[in-house]
Amino acid sequence: GVSRPSDWIKSNTRCAGLIELKSVKMLLKQSLTSGLNKPLIARHSSARHAAPRRLIKPVQAIPEALLFDCDGVLVDTERDGHRVSFNKAFQQKGIPHQWDEETYGKLLEIGGGKERMTAYFSGKEDEEPFKSVKDPEERKKLIQELHLLKTDIFMQLIESGAMPLRPGVKRLIDEAIESDVPVAVCSTSNERAVSTIVKVLLGPEIAARMRVFAGDIVPKKKPDPAIYLLAAKELGVNPENCCVVEDSRIGMQAAKAAGMVCLVTKSSYTQHEDFSEADGVYAEIGEKGSEKFTVNGTIKLLVSFR
Repeated sequence: GVSRPSDWIKSNTRCAGLIELKSVKMLLKQSLTSGLNKPLIARHSSARHAAPRRLIKPVQAIPEALLFDCDGVLVDTERDGHRVSFNKAFQQKGIPHQWDEETYGKLLEIGGGKERMTAYFSGKEDEEPFKSVKDPEERKKLIQELHLLKTDIFMQLIESGAMPLRPGVKRLIDEAIESDVPVAVCSTSNERAVSTIVKVLLGPEIAARMRVFAGDIVPKKKPDPAIYLLAAKELGVNPENCCVVEDSRIGMQAAKAAGMVCLVTKSSYTQHEDFSEADGVYAEIGEKGSEKFTVNGTIKLLVSFR
């Protein structure tokens, strides 16, 4: 049997891929009518597990914040956005490399564009550009120049409207804002690129309320939890009362290492990654009428009953 409500919720989320809105409403109603909206001592299934005792958090008080990764979550940008932009930057700089879909998919295991280029070129020391550029500082400067050019190309692509939001993204953000839940984006991508996506695709009103934590704002990138811990600190919230929406294993690892609930919406490059540690795995967030999870349903329950 399942000893805690959270075990039941997480078990069903993982197995079925979603908790239907109807079931969520029923569970929420049951929890409220049974008094679970008040702090209670969590009971365990046997005396061996009686200590330590902890309080179940008030349902109404959470989530304290809803945090999103950018690439692959807000927009499925990796294959036809970032990859294409990197290749155009290489071409413009006369660098004889083009990343195909399979190569870029492997490089996504490394967090950050500058870090991906450095790792890739370092593995090809006998080829340009690192064949001619030997000095570490000169290599760093080259990578930075390439990344700035790539970011400019990528932003032009976003501003053209060629890459739409993933289904349900705006619905979930609107629901959070209506419920006075702070929202933010936490990404390893360049801050300019992330801010452009938020402003162009979500609009100025949401952009004014959605903080962006991105790029080199922290010394270590995902799977390190630094970006999520910084967001929680800046927003003035408790990490364990936050929910993250991610699409990659390294992003999920970062969120879980920060002590947060993490829901995964798989993207084009992450279909076969291991998300066994996630609190829920979905194909997408889902538009109204076909939503896979909501702020006041699945997310509230998962954070409440941890």
